[in-house]
Amino acid sequence: MRFKRTIVSIAASGLLAWLAAWSGGAAASGFALLTQSGSGMGNAYAGAGARAEDASTIFSNPAGMAFLHGKQLVVAANLIGVSRQFSDSGSTPATLPARPLGSLADSSERLSWIPNVYFSSEITPKLHLGTGINAPFGSTTEYQPGWVGRYQALKSSIGTINANPSLSYQINEAVAIGVGLDYQRVNAEFTNAKNLPGGDGKSTMSGSDAAWGYNVGALFSLNSGGRIGVAYRSSIQYKLRGAALITTAAGAVAFNQAVTADIKTPDNLSLSYFRALDNNWDVMGELTRTGWSSFKEIRIVQVSTGATIGLTPENWSDTWRIALGASHHFGEQWTARVGLAYDQSPVSDAFRTPRLPDSDRTMLSFGGQYKLNKGSVLDFGYAHLFVTNSTVNNNKGGADKTAAQLVGSYNSRADNLSIQYTHGF
Repeated sequence: MRFKRTIVSIAASGLLAWLAAWSGGAAASGFALLTQSGSGMGNAYAGAGARAEDASTIFSNPAGMAFLHGKQLVVAANLIGVSRQFSDSGSTPATLPARPLGSLADSSERLSWIPNVYFSSEITPKLHLGTGINAPFGSTTEYQPGWVGRYQALKSSIGTINANPSLSYQINEAVAIGVGLDYQRVNAEFTNAKNLPGGDGKSTMSGSDAAWGYNVGALFSLNSGGRIGVAYRSSIQYKLRGAALITTAAGAVAFNQAVTADIKTPDNLSLSYFRALDNNWDVMGELTRTGWSSFKEIRIVQVSTGATIGLTPENWSDTWRIALGASHHFGEQWTARVGLAYDQSPVSDAFRTPRLPDSDRTMLSFGGQYKLNKGSVLDFGYAHLFVTNSTVNNNKGGADKTAAQLVGSYNSRADNLSIQYTHGF
């Protein structure tokens, strides 16, 4: 019975680590992804809710469809490269049972791509319908099996897909409004080593769910020629359903139970500005508030008994993102873009884990646009993320000492490359 209680306890801690992996998107703080369009990348997504340049406005502000004409198809691909280097600064080994520390330095490097597709249609001069398919959240890290933090994390993978049917309505020359529904699905798989009698076992956690949310927006045209956009995207409540599987060093199944956990993604509110200064220059800016404080705890429930088998506080904080950008038009065909953004992290040092150690970041981006012909446009953008060094002091094993006390720091960086094709007809 004692061995069984131990297995249940470490299964709970493993699932807590699984859910705690929602802690570091490549392009935005927390577990969010900003890579929602190729045309926005070059300006660091500044003014995304007010630019209304193409159908990708469906994600940032559906009211922007009111400024589009005819039908428009947007297809984008975003390549994300993330590198995180861990340096040890005083980790201590697991003691029950005793295990060696392992490698005191490791890295997590990952190259991923994220697609986006949008379509908008002008039903009447005032009414537009559209839809978008994108990935608002996601991240992946992977470490070597023998590293010092193997009991905290080996592989962490989470992905979402979001379908976003939307409509906009032009109230008058100065005001347009928009609304959209979001049907979003999440899939996740996370692994880590388990310190069991007889040697290191392995914990594998997997789960999924789908739920609904919404987004609304308004776009105001100013007498000065500029535009102000206000957009809100709701939080989404998930009830993840999955399995907690633990195998021993010999490969035998020691624990296999169905579990659930309630998780709520954050809402966000953005204020955007866009203005064409003249025929050559556009300027833009954006301020976004993300409600990460809704992510307060993770409670793990065993399906067969309904009992809480794990509870951990998160206590994340709300964050701000500020972005500024400018574009220069070289005649009718070529446009050059530049952008700068600063994004706060919701995670404090006390709650950071090696799954994806999130911290503040600054984005510097460049990009451009080439108009192939009257109905076809090619956009491209590149951004480098300067990520603040972060520290971790984590013992997922708790009082039973089954996991090493992981103490160290992370040096992280990320690069994003986007390309987008827009076809109007």
